[in-house]
Amino acid sequence: MILNNHFFSQLPLQLAQTLLGKVLRHRYYDAQSGNSVWLSAMIIETEAYYLKDKGSHSSRGFTESRKAMFMPPGTIYMYYARGSDSLNFSAKGDGNAVLIKSGYPFLDILSPESTLLVMQRLNPSNENNRPITRLCNGQTLLCRSLGLKVSDWNQNQLVDERFYLDDVGYTPLQIIQCRRLGISPARDSHLPYRFVDTKYARLCTSNPLTKRNWLVDTDYTILTGPGTNN
Repeated sequence: MILNNHFFSQLPLQLAQTLLGKVLRHRYYDAQSGNSVWLSAMIIETEAYYLKDKGSHSSRGFTESRKAMFMPPGTIYMYYARGSDSLNFSAKGDGNAVLIKSGYPFLDILSPESTLLVMQRLNPSNENNRPITRLCNGQTLLCRSLGLKVSDWNQNQLVDERFYLDDVGYTPLQIIQCRRLGISPARDSHLPYRFVDTKYARLCTSNPLTKRNWLVDTDYTILTGPGTNN
């Protein structure tokens, strides 16, 4: 089921959790085969950002490059993270957004196994082919594997025929809530605004369950909800 912009009209903490398990689908023209294919990835890790949160880009004030964070919920906000593309969606409230931190390739009738080869060509490594487990486990790797570019999508809306968010009927049974990654102490690093689908924790950017010296209910919390295994 294609989700419209009404879905994004949630505050960041809620949206960051409800995005888990949803599937990003991007129609990409594969020059090698001469065909357009749907590249898909299930969202397994997100981070929430608020206007007054010092870790948020919008906390530094409105600029043209940050305009998408102040646009209606569901507006795509893309920027360059260490020179590579990164995907966010605006949430309810000016300056609020959710970062899509990582995903996992999703295969079905629309995106058959052959699309993995396209994703691997888009996101090469020193190996012959980047393993499926490492294709989307990071915000820039995700965008690279799906062929998403700042120049194409920043400040735009999702378009059913080209790029959309799909509810495939999966909801995580458990969600890990913890601190965000790469945030300095001066920028509210203590805020537990990162969410990971426990089922896919080993495939996310950094697994909270195996992080040295991290303790449950101190460094991370397990949230339990009504999920359905997929």
